[in-house]
Amino acid sequence: MTGTTRSSADLDPRRRRILVRAWRRGIREMDLVIGGFADAEIGTLNEAELDQLEALMAEDDGDILKWVTGEAETPEPFRTAVFERLRAYVPDFEPEQPDSKGQASQS
Repeated sequence: MTGTTRSSADLDPRRRRILVRAWRRGIREMDLVIGGFADAEIGTLNEAELDQLEALMAEDDGDILKWVTGEAETPEPFRTAVFERLRAYVPDFEPEQPDSKGQASQS
């Protein structure tokens, strides 16, 4: 996975901005974690959840990585439902590929 696989055509400007920022983190591991999470969830997050995600994304990538992996304790302000969803998110590194007839194949 090298970047977003989600179209932003159906998103409002705030969600588009968050999606772009989620994939341009500075640490590739955080691109994959936050970007992949944003691809999967950006359309379903409510305004309060978007606030939580933006606050988290304003933090240092190295710190976020330590919180996600459990290497460091997550500070209280970031112990949110969105952070727990992000921490639990497992990227799909083997998305379905179309076969020669254009049909999605099962791996």
